[in-house]
This record gives sequence, structure tokens and C-alpha cells, in this order.
Amino acid sequence: MLKPSSSIKIPNFFLRKKRKWIRSPYKTRWHYLFNQQQALQTLKRSCLSSTPDSIVSQSPLKTPSYLLNCLINSFDSYQCDPTPTAYDFVIKTLIQKSQFNELNHVLSHLQNVEKMETPEWVFVDLIRVYGENGMINEAIDLFFRMPKFRCVPTVLSLNSLLFVLCRNRECLRIIPQLILKSSVMNIRMEESSYSILINALCRIGRIDFAIKLLNCMIFDEFDPDGKLYSMVLSSLCRQKDVTVTSFEVLGVWEDMKRGGFNPGKGDFCNVIKFLGRQGKGKDAFDVLCEMKRERIKPDIMSYTMALYGLVEEREFSRVEELFDEILIVGLVPNLFTYNVYIKSLCEQKKADDAYTMISCIEELGCQPNLITYNTVLEAFCKVRELTRVREVWSEMKRKSIEVDHHSYSLMIDALLIGGEAIEACKMLEEMLFKSFLPLFSIYDKIIHTLCQEGLTSEALHTLQLVSSHDVLPGSLSWKALVSVLNLNHDHTDTMLASLVN
Repeated sequence: MLKPSSSIKIPNFFLRKKRKWIRSPYKTRWHYLFNQQQALQTLKRSCLSSTPDSIVSQSPLKTPSYLLNCLINSFDSYQCDPTPTAYDFVIKTLIQKSQFNELNHVLSHLQNVEKMETPEWVFVDLIRVYGENGMINEAIDLFFRMPKFRCVPTVLSLNSLLFVLCRNRECLRIIPQLILKSSVMNIRMEESSYSILINALCRIGRIDFAIKLLNCMIFDEFDPDGKLYSMVLSSLCRQKDVTVTSFEVLGVWEDMKRGGFNPGKGDFCNVIKFLGRQGKGKDAFDVLCEMKRERIKPDIMSYTMALYGLVEEREFSRVEELFDEILIVGLVPNLFTYNVYIKSLCEQKKADDAYTMISCIEELGCQPNLITYNTVLEAFCKVRELTRVREVWSEMKRKSIEVDHHSYSLMIDALLIGGEAIEACKMLEEMLFKSFLPLFSIYDKIIHTLCQEGLTSEALHTLQLVSSHDVLPGSLSWKALVSVLNLNHDHTDTMLASLVN
């Protein structure tokens, strides 16, 4: 049986052993957090109840810090310290009202008065807002001030600022200096940082720097992902500058595969299109074959650009095989495909087959355009078949094909070669009437031919016609006219007047 005194000594022994006293239930951690939540709700209610008129009615000294006073008073009434969430709410409220002057007061108070460690996400959002409002200097200044807010900046803040700077082309020159200063702040660029910079360089067309930065990324032991390679590759293939060579494109292509990434359908198509435009038909054909080995079905554009490259390299046997393959696999050729194939026939001096092909594609529901007819027209001009040239020209007129200056130049050439100088002069008048200005060589050919055939009056008429359009023929025309002047003195005055004019 226990003694009565033993039941009394147990709690005293516990207090003496642990040296702890029972705390008041009103001073615990959860109660302090509850007070902070209540203060935040009070702050939100005061901000919602305040109207622009009520803010303006405040004294000028209190107006810039109205929301800041609301924050301080709300938390003082509950005897607790403001939280980062409360400051973030005030900052976002000021941003919505575009009150950036008051925002400066809030940031100054947070920096100089508060002692809490400000989370980085507050500054990340604020840097983004500064960038959207064109306040680039404020965004840069805030990034370097972050340690004064008792916040350790990381690559997250750096990426936010890089994204802001990369949106403005003029601000890109600041980035190298920014990266150097950020390294002093112990911020190391990561894969996401490289991706932002490479994306910006690709967007402005500086692919050479993008490739160099990609190599630096690999040198820093970062592994670029497949999307980054695809972005650089597509940007490189879109460049129409002659300085971009197939060697550079294929170099990035091979680096992508060496990095362990399998190119997608878009990557194959971009490379094939680029090589086709460059006239690298064999390389484009090899990439197309590789695409099929990877069991990726090429689209009609990939086949067409491979065809175009083969035509440029005059690999006509492969052109026929590839065109048959398009039909076998069930793809429907478009007008661009047919134009490339017709060009192949014309390059082989098969103008009749090319002309027959026009009626075939019309039966298949594909309407030929001006490029189609100009290609066939040029082919007949090269083989000097004036009758077929006129037949094609009549068909173009009958089908209301809008001819251009190239069409007229081809017709005039064909007429001059066929000995139809008078008809060529009429074609020239029609051309000038439609405001198409031919090359100087066309004027020279017409005037020289007219002078050789003894048609001096027509030559002078053509000279006056040309002069009325503020164009002077070349030396070939003047030599022909001077030779006519030596033989025929009847037109001396007219020709001298033309020379003076």
C-alpha cells in the first residue's frame, strides 16, 4: 500500500528533474502563427475597403506609405511581426494599381527596418513584373540588392533577370557583365540559364553565338537536352544567309546524335529542307534515307526538298526513282513537287514531256501556276522552238495566268532568236505599258537586232520609248546606232537629239 506522501512527490520530482515550468496556453507557437494569420486578414480587409478617393484624401506625407501603414498597424494590433506573405500581398496590390513609387517605400522599409529573411520568390516575381513594365534598370538594381534584404540569391533569381534581359535585344549586351558579377555572388549558371540565353540568341538570328554557347555548356559539364539541340538546329536551318553552310548544319546534327539524342521528324525535315535549298542533293537524299531507316515516315515536303537538291546536282536518275517512290508510298504530290519534277524534265531538254506534264497535273486536280509555265516557256526558248513558245504563251493568256517581267523577257528573247524583231518591239511596248522594266540586256538585244536588220526607224522609236522611262541602253546599242549613223545620214539629226537627251 502506497503512502499518501508518495503521490505528492511525483510531480515535484518531475519539475525538479526537468527544470521546466508549465507554459501559458496563450503564448505557444501556434497562437503566434494564428495572430499573424489574423493580422494578414485584417490587412486584406483594409486594402479592399480602401478606395482611390480615400487614399488621395490622406495627407501628402502619408499617401506614399498608405498600404505600408496598413501593414504595420495590422500586425501591431496583434503584437506580432509582419510575414513575407503580407509583404508579398502589399507588393502585388501596388503592382495592380501601378503605384511603383509607393512600392519603393515598401521595399526600403523591408530592407532597413525588418529583420526577417525575405524569401527569394518575392524578388523573382518582382523582377518579372519590372521586366514586363520596361523597368530594366530597376530589375537589375533589385537583383544586386537582394543580399541587403537578408536573402541569398540563387540561379532562380538570375534566370528571372536573364529572361527579362533576353526579351529586349538592346539589353543583351548587358548579359556578359551580369554573368561575371553573378559569379562573384557565388551564383553558378545551370542548364536552365544556358537554355534561356541560347533561346534568345536563336530568336535574334545569332546562331553562331548560340553554337558557341552550346559548346561552352558542354565544356562546363552540362548535358544539353534534345529540345535544345532541336531549337539550335531548326534556327540554323531557317537562316537564309549564305554564310550558313551545310558543314555547320551537319556538325550540329552529328553532335546531337553523339549526345545520345534521336532526332525527331521535325529535325529530319528541317535538315532536308536546308540541304535542298543549298543544292546539296546527295546529302539531302542521305538524310532522307536515314529518316526512313529510323522508321519515320517522311512528309511530302521532305521528299520535295530532296528532289530539289537532286535536280540542282543534276542527279536525274535518282530524281526519277524518288518521284516514283512518292507515288508508291501513297503521298500526294503538291504543286511545288510537280514544279520541281517539271524543272528536272526541262533541265534534261525534255520540254515536250514537261509541257505534257502540265495537262497531267491538271487532271489530278492541281492547278499549275506562273512558275510552272515560266519553266516550260524557258525550256522551249532554249531549244528554239518558237511555235511551242507561242503555244504556251497563248495558253497562259487563255487561262488568265498573270505573267511577270520574267515571262516577257523569255518571250522577247525567243522572238529575237526567231527573227521576229518587230513582234519583239510590240512585246516590249506591252511590257512597259504594264510597268515591267526589263534588264538592260533586253534593250540592247532589241536595238542591236533592229539595226542589223536595217530597221533604223524602229530602232529609233525603241530608243525614244526606252528614254521616256528614264532608262538608257548599254554600249551594244550605241555601237549599233553609230554604225547605222555612218551608213545612213537621213536619221542623223534624230539620233543626235537622242544622244543629247
